[in-house]
Order: sequence, then C-alpha cells, then structure tokens
Amino acid sequence: MSNSNEAKTRAEASFKRKEEQARQGAKAWAEYEAQRRAIADKTERLRALRLAKAVETAGKRKTDA
Repeated sequence: MSNSNEAKTRAEASFKRKEEQARQGAKAWAEYEAQRRAIADKTERLRALRLAKAVETAGKRKTDA
C-alpha cells in the first residue's frame, strides 16, 4: 500500500471516530437535558404541593382559633 493510500485510510478512520464521538456527545447532551427538565418539573410539582399543604394547614388554624 502506498503512503498516500495509508494516509487516506488513517484520515478516513479518524474522521469516522470523530463523527461517532460527535453523535455520542449529542446523545449524551440530549439525555442530560431530559434529566434536567424532569428534575425541574418534579421540583416545581413538589414545591406546589408543599405550598398547597401550607395554605391548607394555615386555613385550618384560622378556623380552629
């Protein structure tokens, strides 16, 4: 095999590796963003539940007094 063919083969292999790394990076980023959104949604839901419970408890205290 000539040097130019070897260089071309190495360059193509390097390019394919970099493409695969880019795809994996994009996939990992999408998964990270999905997890981040899920955590934010869950936090918001739990915060609303705690607030509703606090309002309910405060309302009961007023009626008991």
